[in-house]
Amino acid sequence: MIQVAAQVRILVAVEPVDFRCGIDGLARVCRERLREDPFQGAVFVFRNRARTALKLITFDGQGYWLCHKRLSAGRLRWWPAARGEPAAALLAHELQVLLCAGDPTATQAPPAWKPLTMKP
Repeated sequence: MIQVAAQVRILVAVEPVDFRCGIDGLARVCRERLREDPFQGAVFVFRNRARTALKLITFDGQGYWLCHKRLSAGRLRWWPAARGEPAAALLAHELQVLLCAGDPTATQAPPAWKPLTMKP
């Protein structure tokens, strides 16, 4: 399992990508389709058309990491819907659920941060 800190920006590409792409092809998708700089340290998540595999790329300052997960059975149950944006943001715990082929929107986790209120 990948360990991702809560502060890391995670972007999920809404549209599927051609999984014949390697790191350079996925970095190009980040720049052209997602309009994001792949060198900024965000984790980018992609899926194939059949919803049976995920690829993640991130730049750590020295080079790219590429992670590929293929499900041995079944398909991904959840993926963000296209609402005019090319990518959707996820929180670190939601990425962990997605990597287990779960639905990150159904985690019922408490919010990552909530403001403190001062009582008089």
